[in-house]
Amino acid sequence: MANIKSQIKRNLQNEKARLRNKAVRSELKTRVKVAVTSAEAGDENTPEALRLAVKRIDKAAAKGVIHKNAAARKKSRLVKRIASLTNQG
Repeated sequence: MANIKSQIKRNLQNEKARLRNKAVRSELKTRVKVAVTSAEAGDENTPEALRLAVKRIDKAAAKGVIHKNAAARKKSRLVKRIASLTNQG
């Protein structure tokens, strides 16, 4: 444990941020997974699930949880994957 007051405060701030970021990443993964399983099953609500997943990715990038290029890459791969799944069915 740090003895310096500012470092103790910084550690608390870092822990709060870590938990916040963890929640955002978890939600992001969940939305992506829902969109992919929806496309695999051939549900009619696949476009809505995809929209929500893309929205979460954009929000995570805006908050700085993930890098903007990582967000662009994730969106690109997700749309490509869902397009291939929906075209098969």
